[in-house]
Amino acid sequence: MKVKGTQYLFILTFILIVYYLVCGIYLNKLGYYNHESLFYIEKAKIVFEGVGNRLKVMGLTSPIIPFYATFIFTPFKTLAPVMASAIGTAVLFYVIASTVLKRLNDEEYVWLLLIIFLFHPGIIYTAASGKSIYLILIFFFLFFLNLFKFYRSNTTFHVSIASISLVALIFCDYRFIWLTLFFLPMVLSITIHSLNLGEQESIFRLFLSFNSPSLRRKLINKTFALYIILFSLPIAAVLCYQLLNLTHASDLNYFNESPYATWNVLIDKLSFDQLTANTAYHIPETSILLSARVILFAPMLLIAMYLFRESTYQVLTLLIPFVFIEFLHIKYDKVFLAYQYYLIFLILAYLGVVFKAHTVKNHRSFKLLLLITVVFQLYTGWQYLNGSYIAEERSFANVLSKREVEEAQKENMGIATYLNSLPSDANVLIDDAIGYGIIAFTQDIKPVIMPYRGNFLSALESPGRYINYIVVANANNLVAGYTQLNNKYLNSIRKNMSDVNFRKVYQTDNWTVYRVITTESGNTF
Repeated sequence: MKVKGTQYLFILTFILIVYYLVCGIYLNKLGYYNHESLFYIEKAKIVFEGVGNRLKVMGLTSPIIPFYATFIFTPFKTLAPVMASAIGTAVLFYVIASTVLKRLNDEEYVWLLLIIFLFHPGIIYTAASGKSIYLILIFFFLFFLNLFKFYRSNTTFHVSIASISLVALIFCDYRFIWLTLFFLPMVLSITIHSLNLGEQESIFRLFLSFNSPSLRRKLINKTFALYIILFSLPIAAVLCYQLLNLTHASDLNYFNESPYATWNVLIDKLSFDQLTANTAYHIPETSILLSARVILFAPMLLIAMYLFRESTYQVLTLLIPFVFIEFLHIKYDKVFLAYQYYLIFLILAYLGVVFKAHTVKNHRSFKLLLLITVVFQLYTGWQYLNGSYIAEERSFANVLSKREVEEAQKENMGIATYLNSLPSDANVLIDDAIGYGIIAFTQDIKPVIMPYRGNFLSALESPGRYINYIVVANANNLVAGYTQLNNKYLNSIRKNMSDVNFRKVYQTDNWTVYRVITTESGNTF
C-alpha cells in the first residue's frame, strides 16, 4: 500500500518528536537548563502546588503563550519545557512541510527541509533547550505565509489570519510589537498593487490613483480597511492585557518590566553588566554588519529575493525583518541579538523559496543549489551558536559538543537538595525574582515563602516570627544587587533586632542558607 503525502508527513513528524525528545532528555540528564525554562517550571509549580493567591502568577506571567504551553507537560516536572519545545518544533516542521506539498507537490523539497530540521544547530537548540523559540517560529511563519497568500489571492481572509498570527507572535515575544511599525508603509504599497491599473510601477500607480477621484477614494478606503484588519486586533489585545496588568498589579507594563512576571528583564540587565565588567569586552554588533551577518546565517534569502525580483513589494516584505532587527539593535543597544532573531530568517527564506520555486525552469540545478546552501547554513548555524556573545547560547553549544554544564545549575540543584532535606514544617524565605532556578528543583514549595504570598513582606520585616530559614545571595553573586535578600539585609536585621540572628547552615559560591536564631526560643547563635 502506498503511503500518502499526509501520512508520511505524520510519520516524519513523529520521528522528529522522538529524535528531539532523546536530545532534550539527554541534555537535561547532563544538567543543562536555561533561565527561561527554569522560570516557567518555577511559575508552573506556584500555580499547581503553591498556596495563597496565585491568580496574578497565572495571568500575568509573560510571555504568556509559552508559559501556558508548558502546562500540559507539568506532570513531567523539570522536563516540561523540553517536552513542549520538542513537540512544538516537530509541529513547526509539519506546518512548513504541508505548505511545501500543497504549493509544489514535490517531496524533494520536504527532504531538504528535513535535513535542516535534523542537523541545523539552531533547530536542535530550538527543540532541545526548552525555550519558546518554536512558538515564535511557528507564528512568524504563519504570519508571513498568510501575507504572501493575500498577495496572490487578494482575499482579506488571509489578512485576518495574519493578524491573529501576529497577536500570538507578540504574546510569544513582546518585542515583535515593533514589527507593526514597518508594515505601515507596506500596506499602502500592497493596496496600490491591488488596484486594477495598466501601469506596473508603484510610483506611477500612486500618481494615477491620486489624480483620479474615484481611484483616490478607492485607494483610501482599501488602505484604511487593511490597516483595521491587520493592526486593530494586535493593538486591542495588547491594550486589554495592559489593563489586566493595571487591575491586578497596578502597572500597565508589569508583564514586560517586572522580574516576577518575565525572565528576560533581569537576564538582559545581567548580560549587559557582565559584558561591561568583562576585561575581554565585546563591542555589540554594529548596524552596518548586522544585516550582513544575517545573510551569512541564511544565504537562502538571496535566492528567495532573486525569485521575487519582479515583485517589488514582495521583496520589500522580505526586507522588513531586516529593518526590524536593526531597530531592535538600536532600541535594545545594551544586549546582543538573540539567536531566535537569526532563526526567523532561516524560516522566512525557505518560505520565499517555496512560494516561487514553481517558476524555476531547471529544477534539478535549482535543488542542487538549495542543497549546497542548506549545507552552508548548517556550518554557519553552528559557528553563530558556538561563538555567540550570549552565555546561554554558548552554554548549549558546550553541553552539546563537550558535555560541559554550567556551575550555576549545579549550585541551584545543591541548594534545592538541601531545602528538600529540611522538615516539612520549616518555613523558608526566598526571593524568586533571582531564585527561581532554586525553586524549580525544590520538591515541596508550600513551606517556601515567596513574594507572591501575602506574608512575604511580614516575613521580610520580622524573620524571627515567620520563618526558620532564609536563602541569601552572596556578595559575589551577580544578581545580589537585584534583591533585598543579601548580606546588607542580614546586617540590617542584626543591627535593628537584637533578639534575631542567623547561623550559616549551607553555602555555595553564590548562595547561602541561614537558619534564623531567636533568643526568645532559647536557641543561641
